Amino acid sequence: MKDERILELIEQKNYIELKKELSDMNEVDISEILEELEQNTSLLVFRILPKDVAVEVFAHFSAEKQEEIISAVSDKELKFILGELFFDDMIDLIEEMPANIVNKILTNSTHEERVLINQFLKYPSHSAGSLMTIEYVELKKNMTIQEALAHIKETGLSKETIYTCYVTDNKKKLEGIVSLRNLVISDSDMKVGDLLHEEIIYVETHDDQGTVANLFTKYGFMAMPVVDKEHRLTGIITFDDIMEVIEDENTEDMQRMAAMTPLETTYLDSGVLELSKQRIPWLLVLMLGASVTGGIITKFENLLSTYAILMAFIPMIMNTGGSSGNQSSTLIIRGLATEDVTLKDAGKVLWKELRISLLVSVILGLVIYGKNVLTGKAGFMVSLTISLTMGVIVMLATIVGGMLPLAAKKLKLDPAIMAGPLITTIVDALALVVYFGIASTLLF
Repeated sequence: MKDERILELIEQKNYIELKKELSDMNEVDISEILEELEQNTSLLVFRILPKDVAVEVFAHFSAEKQEEIISAVSDKELKFILGELFFDDMIDLIEEMPANIVNKILTNSTHEERVLINQFLKYPSHSAGSLMTIEYVELKKNMTIQEALAHIKETGLSKETIYTCYVTDNKKKLEGIVSLRNLVISDSDMKVGDLLHEEIIYVETHDDQGTVANLFTKYGFMAMPVVDKEHRLTGIITFDDIMEVIEDENTEDMQRMAAMTPLETTYLDSGVLELSKQRIPWLLVLMLGASVTGGIITKFENLLSTYAILMAFIPMIMNTGGSSGNQSSTLIIRGLATEDVTLKDAGKVLWKELRISLLVSVILGLVIYGKNVLTGKAGFMVSLTISLTMGVIVMLATIVGGMLPLAAKKLKLDPAIMAGPLITTIVDALALVVYFGIASTLLF
């Protein structure tokens, strides 16, 4: 294994061979190895790396490791790292660092960089402006293809991507895009304007990162331009940055669906107290909600004492109802996340869930009725009560599960909170009210 070989060379202090081995490795793999080493050793190995490799490795470090490296390296070393980092990576770095580290970074930045950093930090978090980078290729319509290619050769090394070039006017307003492929295969005396593709998809600086992620997913872009309110090109968002956003958004949704406040750090990096604080609020809400269920059962003690067999079917009815609600809510929450479903579709969702719930409830109701009659454990009226309850609660749970995420979206809440435990708690209370209501009507 490569990792074992690297650790062996470190232990032997064979730094010449170590440098050769590391130079042939992928930067991501190197960063993973250095993350596991203690501070002095990792700093020593980091300084052995060729400068261009060291910058790439640094960009892949966790925030904690980056802070550790910045605290230990000299101002000269830090200035080189900052100078070679892509601008969006520098912004991400500053946002993650404590004040003393930020001061050290700003001290070792140029005046122009500090102006841009301050501008970027003013954008709202989770907005397109906070994600973008300024390292893109900018061309003018009146350039010849030869001039455009020369410009790309001159500036391309410092850009995040050169495959799509952005054409702007003298006021930086975005006019269109040109692909590197078209530039390469076209005659050198043609104008960039002759190849201009004007129908482009773009986002504005204050657009939410979720909207940006959906556009990337929908169109399969590698990069997307970001403009301000005057349609001036301010930066681009690249695919690697939006992949991190998509991963973060999915993680947050999963945590909310499990009735937890989303974590700001990874599980292993979070303390016990922090993890407990994320879980307790929702658990309190769910616990109090479940106490309502207990109150409903208490209210119908007389009914249960007369027909004790009704108690045996409560778990089945509640579980089936909760599962029905969760099935609907999961589909709608995912549809809202991918924008396959919007608030305008509320009527369509209601009509579809109504038909689905009717079909499912009839089948489940007939099955449970047949089971009770065949086993002979419940009489005719009790079996009818359970069958009708199953049908009604499945219909209600399916509709509630489909509509509550839309209601949350309308109230500008995350639809993911209307999932799992919360839907189950709501449906449990509904199930008992319906169950005991039908039983009271039919049996008394």
